[in-house]
Amino acid sequence: MSIVIDRVPAHLRQLAEAVVAEAETDPRLLAVVAGGSIATGTSDEHSDLDLVLVCAPDKHQECLAEAPVFAARLGPLLASFTGEHVGEPRLLIALYGPPLAHVDLKFVTPDDLRDRVEDGVVLWQRDDSVDRAYSTSQPSWPEVDPQWIEDRFWVWVHYTAVKIARGELFEAVEALGAIRSATIAPLATLGRTSKPSGVRRLETLAPELVPELRATVPIADPDDCLRALNASVDLYRKVRDSSGVAVERRTAAEQAVVAFLAD
Repeated sequence: MSIVIDRVPAHLRQLAEAVVAEAETDPRLLAVVAGGSIATGTSDEHSDLDLVLVCAPDKHQECLAEAPVFAARLGPLLASFTGEHVGEPRLLIALYGPPLAHVDLKFVTPDDLRDRVEDGVVLWQRDDSVDRAYSTSQPSWPEVDPQWIEDRFWVWVHYTAVKIARGELFEAVEALGAIRSATIAPLATLGRTSKPSGVRRLETLAPELVPELRATVPIADPDDCLRALNASVDLYRKVRDSSGVAVERRTAAEQAVVAFLAD
């Protein structure tokens, strides 16, 4: 185990070891698997600790219910909450410290491992549950769907324009961020990463677009929000057209929305 634990960044290693130690004493837990940057070998001094705890199937709900208690035993727990806001109730998000450390604890069954986005690093296992799940399935990262993006982009631009017109500027700022993350960034990074994730690492994945990306970020001012929205339209068209992926363009919507912005 020590060799594997060495893959965990130094500032997170004590917590990772605490999780393994707790799992070893709990017969309901079958394995501890590290994901995220540890799995990809890209962790650094700013990384979070993303852990999957594999539970015996008949004890899964019990482990979920006791997740906050489990987390409290690992170290100086400052706060924790479950992940319904990201559509993942099996997840407990925790903050420890000082020193501050962000830890995600996801409680799954062996069958759940078959539906995964990556092969994690096994820090500890009681049996071969992880090995069997991995040997009978493949990880699958959600792929970018340019048609899904095109079908939504012009509707979202119109929505944002109306919010600007109404003076709902903070809503407009929020909408512009969502447009950048859900439409522009996936197309801008298409073919540049195997694991697209919104605007994460966008500065390094598409450095030549940084000036144009900056132009899509507004302040809470109506003129500046409208400027940023037009910049978002321009950049979306650029990355869509240069992506090399064929999509059925919503030309009527595009023309109508662009005319609406110009009015």
